[in-house]
Amino acid sequence: MRHSLFFQKKIITILFLILINFKTQALETYNLYLDADFSGAKASSISIQQGIETALFEVNHKLFKYQLNLVIKNHRGNSLRSKRNLEAFLQDPNALLVFSGLHSPPILANKKFINQNEILLLDPWAAAGPITRTTHKKNWIFRLSIDDQKAGFIISDNAIKEGFTKPFLLLEDTGWGRSNEKTITKALKQKNLKPMGVKWFNWGIGKNHARLTLREIKPLADVIFFVGNATEGKTFAKAMSELSSDERLPIRSHWGITGGDFADIINKDIRQSLDLQFIQTSFSFNSDKLTALPTSVFNTAKKNFKQLLTPQDIKAQTGFIHGYDLTKILISAINQSGLTGDKKQDQHNIHKALESLQKPVEGLIKTYIKPFSPYMINQPDAHEALSFNDYVMAYYGDDNEIILIKNNEKIGL
Repeated sequence: MRHSLFFQKKIITILFLILINFKTQALETYNLYLDADFSGAKASSISIQQGIETALFEVNHKLFKYQLNLVIKNHRGNSLRSKRNLEAFLQDPNALLVFSGLHSPPILANKKFINQNEILLLDPWAAAGPITRTTHKKNWIFRLSIDDQKAGFIISDNAIKEGFTKPFLLLEDTGWGRSNEKTITKALKQKNLKPMGVKWFNWGIGKNHARLTLREIKPLADVIFFVGNATEGKTFAKAMSELSSDERLPIRSHWGITGGDFADIINKDIRQSLDLQFIQTSFSFNSDKLTALPTSVFNTAKKNFKQLLTPQDIKAQTGFIHGYDLTKILISAINQSGLTGDKKQDQHNIHKALESLQKPVEGLIKTYIKPFSPYMINQPDAHEALSFNDYVMAYYGDDNEIILIKNNEKIGL
């Protein structure tokens, strides 16, 4: 009996030590969530994932004594599903922060929830202007991407420099489309111009409807400003290519079309009948002379993602580039703030460090010197890492590569 009691106590002690060790191990892991559309916008989401992971590979997925794991969540472009992913994040004791994907509507729909629950959200693609701006004190969303408060000015200014004076707005009927309508109209007004009209379309529009829409626009305009994603972009581009040459209009597009398989479906043969440009940020791997950093970054990506043999194998490169740069900034912020293992405390410390980075961060687009600052209503760009001078227009080359148009003049407002 005495021996039995001894062994019971010993087993309990061992189980207790295992439990303590398990808890200690759990505290030494932090999860970074990626809540994006891995269905309809798969190329952009995979690209963002590869960019984040490449920056994490550079530090062996470890900062201090904490392992950093990337947890993939697919919201499929659905705002309610995205909210459920955010709720799951809140229930995860090791969840540190969230990266978002291409779509703006899920972030806009859940912005109040994100800020109220102090979910640290890093945005490497979604462009709607209101995402990083709030009338409330709390602002937990940081962006390194195109900002629609600026994008409309770039698209408009460059189109006007080309000689266009009668732009027509063709916009998806979402919060993203509506924010672009406001910005583009404001940008045109500063040039004493106005849109010749606005047409709205829903996700999933058919080609016949698209063709009819384009024919209705033709008599009114000399260029179309398009705001939509790859799925609808393919529909309108295919419809445009099938019109007679005297019915076609040039298209100056937001970058949503680059987030999917647009270039594969609207191939170089189809593109020969189109005059198509789109906005991008000012770095591309498609350069004959990559400097040391992007060469090193791509070699790291190539080593860890076997499908990447050349830079052209990175689909939707913008997602990779922004995901990488934003993760480099995050790593710098964590190195500055430290990690304690207290989830809420670490989130607050990282938030504070992001707003007050002390060291420059060398990224692909540029070297970031204090990319963010404390948010105030009268400082609406405080959580925006990029500025006007980081944007350019671009087009697809014969091999579906994105070629940047680098001769843009600086735009002052």
